[in-house]
This record gives sequence, structure tokens and C-alpha cells, in this order.
Amino acid sequence: MKLKHPQGWFAAGSEVAQALQCLSDGSFRLYMYLCLHASRESGCLTVNDRDLARTLHKSRRSIITYFEELCRLQVCRLVPAVNQHQAGAIEICDAFWPYLKAARSMLSPEVNGYVEQIRTLLAARCCVQSAFTPAEQKMAATLFARKFPLEQVERAILLGCARKYLALLNGQGHGLITSLLYFRGPLQEVGQLGTSEYWNYLKLKVQRLEAQWLANSTQTAGANSAQASQAKN
Repeated sequence: MKLKHPQGWFAAGSEVAQALQCLSDGSFRLYMYLCLHASRESGCLTVNDRDLARTLHKSRRSIITYFEELCRLQVCRLVPAVNQHQAGAIEICDAFWPYLKAARSMLSPEVNGYVEQIRTLLAARCCVQSAFTPAEQKMAATLFARKFPLEQVERAILLGCARKYLALLNGQGHGLITSLLYFRGPLQEVGQLGTSEYWNYLKLKVQRLEAQWLANSTQTAGANSAQASQAKN
């Protein structure tokens, strides 16, 4: 039997059946959404409860409650966002993920801590939607091996995100940042740019650009929703 859309196919096996038995209706629906959008290699994706609430037609409070249930029942592991405007990262646990995840290298606690801090830095920016794939983990471990300070990584992310937000606000962006690999160029530049005063300024600028982009996105989504409602009527 041939699938209509093989590229969007998801293996719903015993793991999904197990989730159906233990989850409430709302949590199961959220779980299925995560399954359909997570990286097949890692079972991970970045999430934003505001976007999920809009997509699933639920309140943000409901989405948070569903996440709490998923984590309590060890269906997922959640790395929370820094604030309500930023994306968190979530991984579907092995027992509820039907694919074999890519093997993770055995990292020392020091390397693993460094890699996780980079993951957190990426998740803190709304214009970054990264599942933190094995390729990104390898790049982060390589930065540790090269003794690249975390402060430099943070600055590279700020620099790359500032440019991305400006492009998005000017209508020149081609989607969000999806990988740590995007920052290879800025990582090479940070050592040549400015003093600490410059980076403090850039951090504030990124926060302003991010707030402006989020506001524009909310207005656009509202306008699109209104147009769709009018079209139905």
C-alpha cells in the first residue's frame, strides 16, 4: 500500500498506543503534535507555548498543564524557556519515541555541561528553532575542545540573531535559524569586535529587535485570523 505523503509519515506503534492509554485527551493531542514535528534522529524540537496554544486552539494555561502531565509521566523532558516570549526545548523520552535515536557520544561532565549551556543559549532566542541535532552537539563539543569560552559563543549568538531579526523586520529573512551551524561565521568574528560595552549594547538591541519582531508577528497572526474568519462568513 502506497502512502500519499511519505515524507510526512510517522511511525505510530506501541509507543503511541502506550501514550494513548496513560495520557489525557489534551496531553495526547499535544504529544502527537510533538511527535509529528520532532527530529526523527533525536526526538527533540523547540517549542513556544503561545504558538502551540494558537495551533492547537487551546489556552496557554492548558498547554502548560499538558506539558506538566507529559513530564510527570516521563513521556517528555522539558527545558523551560527563560521567559514567556522565548522558546523552550523538549525531548520525547525513548519509551514513547518509536525511532532509534542517533547514538550520543560519551561526553565528560565538563563537556556535557558546556554543550547543555550552548543548547540553553540557543533556546533563549525566539528566532532560533533548533532541535539540537547530533551534528550541533558535535560542533558544541568541538568548541569546548578548542577552548572557546562560553562568553564568546553567547556573543556569536547575539551577533547572528541581531542580523536575523533585522532581516526579518525588513522583510528580507528566509525563515528562522534552525541550527547552531548558522553561527559559524559570527563565531569567527566575535574576537575581532568591540569591547564589553559594545556587547552590552548589542544584547539590549537584540532584546528590542526581538520584542518588535514578536509584536509584528502577533499582529500579522491576528490579521490573518480575522481574514480567515471573514472568508468563512
